[in-house]
Amino acid sequence: MSGAFTLVTGASLGIGLEIARVAARNGRNLIITARSADTLEDVAKTMREEYGVEVVVIPADLSVEGEAARLWAEAAEGRQIDFLVNNAGLGSHGGFAEADWTREKRSIDVNITALTELCKLAVPHMKSGGRILNVASIAGFLPGPAMAVYHATKAYVLSLSVALNEELKDRRITVTALCPGATQSNFSSDADMGNVKFIKSGKLPTAASVAEYGYGSAIGGRAVAVPGFMNKATTWLTRILPRTMLAFITRRAFGTL
Repeated sequence: MSGAFTLVTGASLGIGLEIARVAARNGRNLIITARSADTLEDVAKTMREEYGVEVVVIPADLSVEGEAARLWAEAAEGRQIDFLVNNAGLGSHGGFAEADWTREKRSIDVNITALTELCKLAVPHMKSGGRILNVASIAGFLPGPAMAVYHATKAYVLSLSVALNEELKDRRITVTALCPGATQSNFSSDADMGNVKFIKSGKLPTAASVAEYGYGSAIGGRAVAVPGFMNKATTWLTRILPRTMLAFITRRAFGTL
């Protein structure tokens, strides 16, 4: 077992929980964080019993200013972190004009500000090299009417990750943007997407399958990881269709029944 740690944000549910599970199954010690201390403790107990790894629990609300820095300071104290998984993310479905600004700002604070700050803190810490896995989304390739802010934040994550992967090669740090589409997780309900047509009518991939793909892609040093044929086809379409047409298509895909 490696003495180094993997730090996973948003690790209490969904893709984050499953990435933590994959890491533990591969003998990685964990530092897990999310808002719910009780849920994290339950996750930690299970991981320790099933995989025999060390699991450190640090609850944090990354939408709050200063929490990302506090999280990193506590996580890195006396430990070597060579794998950072920025999974925590927020979004909301609905019209831009009607959307609650507090909720939209929290999405920006978590999806962009906290993620970037944790990357900033991780890079100088990873003196012997390391990996960063940023959970972006297929949304990052598309303008997103009805989820405009969320799509914009994920476009930022995608662009930042690809740039950092190139920039940090000399430091032996790889940065991977994991770009799943809609997935069986708590995100859709939290983002008020229960009535979106393609979510109600389609069979979605599991969070576990997405996590396996993302973890393997990060270990392999891939810059952009897009799981699933349809998602890959979507990224291909973004190269040939005008952005105005992509916005038109996305608007109808995010319509409700």
